[in-house]
Amino acid sequence: MIVHPEYITDDKGKKLSVIIPISDFKELIEDLEDLAAIAERRNESTISHEDLIEELKKDGLI
Repeated sequence: MIVHPEYITDDKGKKLSVIIPISDFKELIEDLEDLAAIAERRNESTISHEDLIEELKKDGLI
C-alpha cells in the first residue's frame, strides 16, 4: 500500500494532523489489529500442521 498523506499544519508549518483516504485508514487499522493479535499470542505454544488436521478431523470440523 502506498499512502499519499496530506497534512494539516499550524501557522508555523508544524504538522498537527494527517489526512488519508478512508480505504487506507481501514487497511492500516486492520494491520494494527492483526499485529496486536500476533503480539497477544506470541507466547502460546504451537502445533504441527499434521496435528492440527488430526484435531480438526477428530472434532468433526473437517
